[in-house]
Amino acid sequence: MLVLEFKAYGKAIQLNAIDEAIRTTQFIRNKSIRLWMDGEAKSCFDLNKYCAVLAKEFDFANNLNSMARQSAAERAWSAITRFYDNCKKQIPGKKGFPQFQKDCRSVEYKTSGWKLADDRKSITFTDKCGIGRLKLKGTRDLHFYQPDQIKRVRLVKRADGYYVQFCVSVDRIETIEPSGRAIGLDVGLNDFSTDSNNQTIDNPRFLRKGERRVKMAQKRVSKRVKGSNNRRKARQILGKRHLKISRQRKDHAVKLARCVITSNDVVAYEDLRIKNMVRSHCLAKSINDASWYQFRVWMESFGKVFGKITIAVIPNGTSQECSSCGTVVKKGLSTRTHVCQCGCVLARDHNAARNILSRGLSTVGHTGTFGLEPSNAWGEDTSTHVGLRLHEQVSS
Repeated sequence: MLVLEFKAYGKAIQLNAIDEAIRTTQFIRNKSIRLWMDGEAKSCFDLNKYCAVLAKEFDFANNLNSMARQSAAERAWSAITRFYDNCKKQIPGKKGFPQFQKDCRSVEYKTSGWKLADDRKSITFTDKCGIGRLKLKGTRDLHFYQPDQIKRVRLVKRADGYYVQFCVSVDRIETIEPSGRAIGLDVGLNDFSTDSNNQTIDNPRFLRKGERRVKMAQKRVSKRVKGSNNRRKARQILGKRHLKISRQRKDHAVKLARCVITSNDVVAYEDLRIKNMVRSHCLAKSINDASWYQFRVWMESFGKVFGKITIAVIPNGTSQECSSCGTVVKKGLSTRTHVCQCGCVLARDHNAARNILSRGLSTVGHTGTFGLEPSNAWGEDTSTHVGLRLHEQVSS
């Protein structure tokens, strides 16, 4: 599935209609959660039938397209199934009990309720919400795809305006010449990443650089009277500050992940548990600012596109173990140089990256013994996790 995003332009009355459709989506989702809490919904089919009941009972719910109402119910059922899955897997801590949504920012249409113009430069929403025709502006060309390939259309509200997302059903596969190289990646805070060849990438620290402007915008919000237009404008400015930082992180992660995947045939990286790591309040802001998980997600995504092997390695002891002789050399976080009795002297992150690569290669060497298909072995379906049987790894 490929998601194409375009900026949407319309009149003020049309934008207000989009806000009303988003509020209706939030209403239907919360009503579906309440129905499940009361024990009257046992499946997604029950929630879909409940959407018709809400449409007869509330006129504003009837104005929304029927498939858009079903999409709102599917969001509720997705939260419910995620809660059940977490309970079955016995995930430690909170299991993610479904909560009532307070700030919904999108409405999703399926194959009806919208019509794309012939020139692909505008879209018209045909339900009773009154959104009408919106102009589209973007860098991607929709002429490459047929209208029947567009499975879903999503209206998204952000701090800097409204966007239209098209979910296109297409298999994205690109072929490039094999490089014959394999690397291990160790992520950190001093340097964003260090590979097994001792090549480092600087940590951009987007939040730290833009923190001053964010704090100034937050002060303006706190000084404004609640409910006033000035407070609303100040909140919009604050949202734009955070949105810029978020986009900078994504741009950095996408470009770096694509470069790493296209330059190597095998990429081994740490299988970090970011949720547990940010419990340390001393490093939580820096860890979130680095956005390691987003970088990993894009690496795995590009691994499927280009047919490269991506291996998630258990990181336990990669910094303490000597990459030359395997001896465990205890060291604290402040010690940035690995010195072993065998004579190996390396930078701490370089030593860890070499250990990550060796662990990853030891796993790849056994892919054929479990009857794994070649397409799966090359990362088209999932990344490889060390310490687990390959036939049990379904998705990362």
